[in-house]
Amino acid sequence: MFKGAITALATPMRQGEVYRKGLQELVEFQISEGINGLVPCGSTGETATLTREEQATVIRTVAQQAKGRVPVIAGAGTNSTRKAIQLSKMAHEAGADALLHVTPYYNRPTPEGLVEHYRAITEASELPIVIYNVPSRTGCDIQPDTIATIARLPHVVGIKEATGSLARGQQIIAQSSAEFVVLSGDDGTSFALSCLGGAGVISVVSNIVPKAMAQMIAAALAGKLAEGRSLHYKLLPLINLMAIKTNPIPVKAAVSLLGYSDNEVRLPLVPLAGEPLEKLQAEMRRQGLLS
Repeated sequence: MFKGAITALATPMRQGEVYRKGLQELVEFQISEGINGLVPCGSTGETATLTREEQATVIRTVAQQAKGRVPVIAGAGTNSTRKAIQLSKMAHEAGADALLHVTPYYNRPTPEGLVEHYRAITEASELPIVIYNVPSRTGCDIQPDTIATIARLPHVVGIKEATGSLARGQQIIAQSSAEFVVLSGDDGTSFALSCLGGAGVISVVSNIVPKAMAQMIAAALAGKLAEGRSLHYKLLPLINLMAIKTNPIPVKAAVSLLGYSDNEVRLPLVPLAGEPLEKLQAEMRRQGLLS
C-alpha cells in the first residue's frame, strides 16, 4: 500500500487562505502523472501554521479528490500526545487512509517516552501509522533500536526517514521486518535508499515532477539501475533547488509557477524572490516544465 513515489503535498494558498480549487487540481495532476500516494499536512504542507479546521479541510479535499485511487497518508503529528490523538481522529473522519506522525518536537522525549507516545496513538486509532523522523526540524532523532521497538506496536507500518543519511536508512532496514516499510524523506538520497531495500520516497520535488519521480523509484525497486540513475541525475538540479531556502518556500514558488497556487507561504516564512526565484524558473524551463 505504501510503496513508490509519494508526494508530500504543498498546500496551495491564495490571498492568505487555503486555495481548495488549486489543491484539487494539484491532486489530479499528481494522480494523472502516476504518483503512488499523497501526504497532505506534512512539513511541506505548512501544517505548523494551519488551523485545525484548515487541516481538516485540506485532508478532506485531498481524500475526496483522490477517490481511493491512491492512498492518502495524512499528517497528524504534534508534540502533545493528547493533541496527536485528537488530530488522528480528525484525519480519520476527514477520509485519510493512514497517518503520518512526526516525533514530538521541543519536548525532547526519552526513548521510553517516544515508545509510549506512539503506543498511545496506536491504541486510539485503527489507521496504519507511519513514523516520521526529521531531526533537522524537531530536534528529536529517533534511534534505530527505538524504531524497532515502536515497529512492533499494532498497525505501525513504516517510517519516513528524513535524516538524509544512507547509513541510518540501511541500519533501519537491517533491523526491520520485511513488512516494515522504510520510505526516504530526502529526495537526494531516495534513489540510493530504494536500491538498498527501501520502499520509495515521500517526496517534495514530486509536487512538480511526479511522473519522473515515480519512474525513478519504480526503476530502483525493479533493479533497473541505469534507468533510475539517469533519472536521478536529471532531477538532481531541481532537487537541490528545493533546498535553496527553507522547505516549503521553494516548492511553493514552483507550484505557483505551474499555476496551482499563488507564490504564498505563511509567516514566519516569506516567499521565494530575487535570484533564487530566477534560478528556479531557469531550471524549470530547462527541464521543459515552463514555456
